[in-house]
Amino acid sequence: MELAGGDAVPCGKDKFISRNELLLHLKTYNIYYEGQNLQLRHREEEGELIVEGLLNISWGLRRPIRLQMQDDNQRIRPPPSSSSWHSGCNLGAHGSVLKPSTLPDIPGMDGDAAPSTESPGRGAAPRPAEEAPQLMRTRSDVGVRPRGSARTPGEQRRLRRHRFSINGHFYNHKTSVFTPAYGSVTNVRINSAMTTPQVLKLLLNKFKIENSAEEFALYMVHTSGEKQKLRGSDFPLLARILQGPCEQVSKVFLMEKDQVEEVTYDVAQYIKFEMPILRSFIQKLEEEEDREVKKLKHKYSILRLMIEQRLEEISEGPTAM
Repeated sequence: MELAGGDAVPCGKDKFISRNELLLHLKTYNIYYEGQNLQLRHREEEGELIVEGLLNISWGLRRPIRLQMQDDNQRIRPPPSSSSWHSGCNLGAHGSVLKPSTLPDIPGMDGDAAPSTESPGRGAAPRPAEEAPQLMRTRSDVGVRPRGSARTPGEQRRLRRHRFSINGHFYNHKTSVFTPAYGSVTNVRINSAMTTPQVLKLLLNKFKIENSAEEFALYMVHTSGEKQKLRGSDFPLLARILQGPCEQVSKVFLMEKDQVEEVTYDVAQYIKFEMPILRSFIQKLEEEEDREVKKLKHKYSILRLMIEQRLEEISEGPTAM
């Protein structure tokens, strides 16, 4: 079905969706996130529908990434966090975890949700150690000490100077190497006119990552095992809206291009089966293939006989005359 220019919203190369259908998806999306900062808003700009808001992106990196080095005289701070490396935790001074402060309900969206950085004496109490979320930690390339041996005060000072924790993920300041925990979530504020490369660059710039955006790609990963790479002409925010808001069904992942292969829906259906079951599937398919081959051979053998008989009749015809 062809759409009129004003009613068609591009959602990828040679892919369009009607404005009304997109607005219905957007309404469902915002109902799901009612009262949360992940709600999206839309506006008209030069006759085009623009949707904007926060997009959750999960870290799916297998190799360390490089953060921009800071001067030793500068104070070490975590990256600016409209969302932290792992959303849901607030960082106080020196990377300590603080309880989230209660915010009034404000209609609309007015910027990224920034964690509270107030000191405990100014209203935000430190979270007790037993309440701190247990996050997967990635250790930097520091020397491994024998178990039970204590560090000297000098070693502790040097360690604090060159390594700090960004919400549970250890970062080595000397080497500038960092690996976010697999599956941890961050977000970026984007709009529906931004393509995949633009979103990638925005995310890398947000966390001061030195790696080239060409090393990475965004994937829509489903719980079924399906992995769909977002192309350069795709619009990640629209892709998220069209897939639906529930991240228990699908998530947007940042991954290395050379570490991930796309998995189609047809293949994903079989991924979670055990090997004996998969072998039985293969056996059934081979049996079906054999039956189809026999049918085709029988069909064409009959046709061959008919053609040969006809050729004999034609060759005998002039002789009989």
